Amino acid sequence: MSAFASFRDFYPYYLNEHRDRRCRRLHFIGSSLVLLIVLLALFSGRPVWLWLAPVVGYGFAWMGHYVFEKNRPATFRHPLYSLMGDWVMYWQVLRGQVKI
Repeated sequence: MSAFASFRDFYPYYLNEHRDRRCRRLHFIGSSLVLLIVLLALFSGRPVWLWLAPVVGYGFAWMGHYVFEKNRPATFRHPLYSLMGDWVMYWQVLRGQVKI
């Protein structure tokens, strides 16, 4: 696997690793739940809830990769770019640029 010079170079690869709509849906669900968990922790004053955020976020995403895409999540090779890609794709789903 070659290194990516920038996130701009990485993102097309990231989208290609998420061709299956079911995988993208699981990513979207996981990311939405992460946002809810963070809000819950903030508004309840109980930061202990934050430990759930990566478990839920990565759990849904990785399930999509192993069950539907049949590939290895980019998180293992490109953790920062992968995290950035999750949120860019999430925003693009909300804006209708990526279909789920």
